[in-house]
Amino acid sequence: MVSRVDQIYRSILLSKFFVRGWGKPENLRRIFAFRKILSNREKCQHLVDKNHPVTVTKETDNGDHILLEAEFVSPFVEHLPGLLPKESEKAAFQFVYPKTWRTHLKPTCLHLAGTGDHGFWRRRMLMAKPLLEESGIASIMLENPFYGIRKPKDQLRSSLHNVSDLFVMGGCLVLESLAIFHWCERMGFGPLGITGISMGGHMASLAATNWHKPLPLIPCLSWSTASGVFTQGVMSGAINWEMLKNQYFSNEVFREELFNMIQSPEGHFPVYHKVGQEFARDFPQSLSHVEKIMQEDRGSQSNPHDSSQTNRLAQHKAERMDMAYRQAEEIRESDRMYSSIASAGGGSQGLSLSLPKFNILQNFSFSKKKVSKSQSINSNKNSKNILLKYKSSKSKISKPDFTPVGIRPKSAAHMKTVTFEPYMEVKDTLTWEAVQFMRGVMDECTHLGNFTVPVDPSLIIIVAAENDGYMPRDGIIPLTEIWPGSEMRILESGHITGYLFNHQVFRKAIKDSFDRVTEKYYS
Repeated sequence: MVSRVDQIYRSILLSKFFVRGWGKPENLRRIFAFRKILSNREKCQHLVDKNHPVTVTKETDNGDHILLEAEFVSPFVEHLPGLLPKESEKAAFQFVYPKTWRTHLKPTCLHLAGTGDHGFWRRRMLMAKPLLEESGIASIMLENPFYGIRKPKDQLRSSLHNVSDLFVMGGCLVLESLAIFHWCERMGFGPLGITGISMGGHMASLAATNWHKPLPLIPCLSWSTASGVFTQGVMSGAINWEMLKNQYFSNEVFREELFNMIQSPEGHFPVYHKVGQEFARDFPQSLSHVEKIMQEDRGSQSNPHDSSQTNRLAQHKAERMDMAYRQAEEIRESDRMYSSIASAGGGSQGLSLSLPKFNILQNFSFSKKKVSKSQSINSNKNSKNILLKYKSSKSKISKPDFTPVGIRPKSAAHMKTVTFEPYMEVKDTLTWEAVQFMRGVMDECTHLGNFTVPVDPSLIIIVAAENDGYMPRDGIIPLTEIWPGSEMRILESGHITGYLFNHQVFRKAIKDSFDRVTEKYYS
C-alpha cells in the first residue's frame, strides 16, 4: 500500500516538472545515441581523462575536519556541447574530511543530491558530518546541474524545463562522478564509494556502473528505473500531460524515429509501442483525414437535411471504432496466451524478459455498444497543434474507460487483481500513448538494465521503502535481479517518512558497505 503521507505531501507542493515539454527532438536523438556509449563501461571510462583538471577554490579549517571547496568544467560539455545551460557547465563540490584518519586508509564517499536538494548544507549536516564522526568516512557533495549555483536563471526552483533536461543531468553526474573519483585517486583518497537518496540514489547507481574498480554503492529510496516515478508514482500528477501530448503528436519525429530508438529492459515496450502507434494513428487514420471528417461534420451540422452525409460520417466513425476494438481484442488474446504460459511455468520466475510483462491495455475497459450518430470529433481549441479529443455529445456510446495509470502488476497473471492508485488519470487514447512514450524514454535513458553491472555487486546495499509512493517498484525488474549478489534492506515506511527519519539507517548501510570493501580488497 502506498504511503498516504507521500500522496498528501506531493499534493501540497507547487513544483511542476517539464514545464516546456519533451525538449527538442534533435537533442533527444543525441542523448539516446550518447546513452549507448554511457551505458558501456569499457567505452564510458574513456570519456573522462584521468587527469581532468580540478581547481580547489577554498579550504576551511573547522577544528577536527577540513571543509574543501572545488570546481571543474563538466566533461559532459566536451561530448554533447550545447545541451547544458551555461550556468551548469562548471561543476562544484564540497569535501569534508578529517585532519587525522583512523587508519592508513582514507575512505571517501560521494553523495549525489536528490530532487530539490539545492546547495550542500542538507547533505553536509545530515550525512557528511555524522558519517565522519561515527565511522571516519569522508564525504564529497557534488552540486547537481540545474540546481543551486548551477541553476539556470529562468528556472523556477527544481522545475526542470524539459524531459530531456533530466537525461542531461544524469549524463553530467555520471561523467562528473568519474572525474571526482580520478581526482580522489590522484590525491590519495580511498577506498571510494557513492550514495544518494531518492533521485540522488538513482544517479549514484548510474555513475557506479561506469567505475572500473570495486565500489561501495548505497542507493537509498531509489529503484531500477525512473519510468515509474513519472508515470506511476505521485509525481506523475505534477506533469502537464496535455502539453506533452500536444508536442508528441505535433512532430512525427517523436513517434516515428525516437520511439523506435527506445530500448526497454522491461521487455514490454516493443509491444505497446506497436499497438499504441496503430491505435493512435488509425483512430483516426491520419491527421489530414481527420480534418476532412471534421469539415464534413461541420457541413452536416450546417445542413441537417443532408441525412446521407450524416449517415456516411457516422458509418465511418463506427468502422474506425470497430477497428480499434479488434486491435484491443487481438492484444488481449496475446496477453491471455502469455498468462497461460506464465501459469504453466509456475509464475513469472524463469520467464524470458523479452516477453511482455504487463498488458498494455490494462487501463482500458472497452464496451462495444452501438455508435451514436450524434457522436462528433472536436478539435482542441487550446492548441495550435493537432490535438484530438474524442467526445460524445450523448452517453449512448461507452468510449474507452481510462483509469489512473496506477501500479504495474508483477506479472500478467496478476493483472486482474492489481489496485490502481489515483495519481494521474489518462482520459484519452492520445494521452495514453504520450504516457507510454514517457515510460519508454525514461526506461531508455535511466533503466539500470541498460547499463553495465558494477564490478562487484556484493558491495551494493540497497535501502528501499515498503510503501514508497514516489519510487514505485511493482511490475518493474528488481534491482537485486539486475545486480545479483547485492543486498536490499526494507524500511517500513513511505518515501517522505523514510527520508525524514532514517538517515541513521542510510549511514549504517554506507558504513557496512565500506567495511565490506575494506575486508575484501584492503585487508
